[in-house]
Amino acid sequence: MKTLWMTGLSGAGKTTIATGLKKTYPKIVILDGDDIRTGLSSDLGFSIEDRNENLRRLIEVCKLLNKNDIPVIASFISPFDEMRVRAKKEIPLCKIIYVKTSLEECENRDVKGLYKKVRNGEIENFTGITSPFEEPTNADLILDTETTSINECVTKTYKAFFENKDWSI
Repeated sequence: MKTLWMTGLSGAGKTTIATGLKKTYPKIVILDGDDIRTGLSSDLGFSIEDRNENLRRLIEVCKLLNKNDIPVIASFISPFDEMRVRAKKEIPLCKIIYVKTSLEECENRDVKGLYKKVRNGEIENFTGITSPFEEPTNADLILDTETTSINECVTKTYKAFFENKDWSI
């Protein structure tokens, strides 16, 4: 089985695209950063060490699900290239999807009100502002949600991975 690993800033559209794909292919399990942070990784903060541990745990969950023939969409900011490279190395048939959106556009969207809290000093270690985000060097697909609609991003992803006989889920 396979894993689609979606990376990008908060508010880029990762979860929205993942949800659109699940409507097309309901057998997929979506592992979302917000959900994992409230359960499996609720004991972790947002230091670089904690972020790395959070993603290490996610890699293990993806491997377990895939081993049991369950395809996964991992929707996480995953800010460091090192961890994305590790995910590709450790998860058989893992594909990296970069949901590319500028910081300015993510701040304009601010669907969760997080950027406002960061700017008001209420949140520390926030990716893209007070903590780094490294653009992926190993993305298998780049989806620019500033210039492409969510429906088009879902379609592009579906065509790239679901219709590909060598990699279909």
